[in-house]
Amino acid sequence: MSDEPLPLEFIVGEEEASRRLDALLAERLTGFSRSLLKKAIDAGRVTVDGERRKPSHRLEPGERVRVEELERPAEGPEPEAIDLDLIYEDDDLVAVNKPAGMVVHPAKGNWSGTLAAGLAHHFGDALSSTGGPTRPGIVHRLDRDTTGVIVVAKHDQAHERLAAQFADRSTEKEYAAIVLGEPDRDGDVIDEPIGPHPHLREKMAIRRDLPDARSAVTTFEVVERMKRCSLLRLTPKTGRTHQIRVHLAHRGNPVLCDKQYGGRSQITASELAGGVAKPGEEPLLARHALHARRLRINHPTTGDRLTLEAPLPEDIQRVLEFMRRESS
Repeated sequence: MSDEPLPLEFIVGEEEASRRLDALLAERLTGFSRSLLKKAIDAGRVTVDGERRKPSHRLEPGERVRVEELERPAEGPEPEAIDLDLIYEDDDLVAVNKPAGMVVHPAKGNWSGTLAAGLAHHFGDALSSTGGPTRPGIVHRLDRDTTGVIVVAKHDQAHERLAAQFADRSTEKEYAAIVLGEPDRDGDVIDEPIGPHPHLREKMAIRRDLPDARSAVTTFEVVERMKRCSLLRLTPKTGRTHQIRVHLAHRGNPVLCDKQYGGRSQITASELAGGVAKPGEEPLLARHALHARRLRINHPTTGDRLTLEAPLPEDIQRVLEFMRRESS
């Protein structure tokens, strides 16, 4: 755990001058990963002379750094014998087809049944440690109910090289989504900044008014138009939290069964057909219809372009088959 108790307050010494704030904290608070400390800094849990600073802030002698109490990370996910659908594996990386309902790594309220726990069971210590003890091998993430391709690093060098590709946007990501309604054009680029929702902590929103909002770009193409729904192919150029879901809701075509951005979490066949649910009718879909279908990366060792693909899951296929019959 941490070498020093929290809350922590200290004065920057001459020998610590010009150090990055996040780097110095990672040395002093060894029980916390650098990525977790960056999030704490961004959230205002760390201040310098009483002011918020960026993780990249270069410290100066005499500055007073204060770190508030932080949620202690677990030592690591408890290995769980969870079946994983492996798309690809070699000595450097693993690609998994993540199912709906699975959280990628442990967090408050989600300590078990995670992808990280399944990876710990299958691969033990043969995963990168770059992301910290609770995220062995985890390079990027998908939302709980988003299915599809997620890549995992087996060692730190692979992790760093893969993470660099996500950071410089040299990866190519393709998603499939069923959305409500029919977009008013066959394809377009959505270029709208995203930031925290002004009132709801769990949501993101289009925030043109917020200086700290982050640029977000999503390209979409209509693959198929059906009654009341459409199938889209999406290629996000950036990787903001909830990006595709926020962008599509902003256009007026939210992802089907997206409770946060579309207002409902499930739908029956009767409702999809334009009617009302019958008594006791089981839902045809009970999570948002978003799937990470394809990911192209450069292999972290060979440099070869690698295409990782996951077929559409059964629940999305069922909806498509039903809507095609309805639309014929």
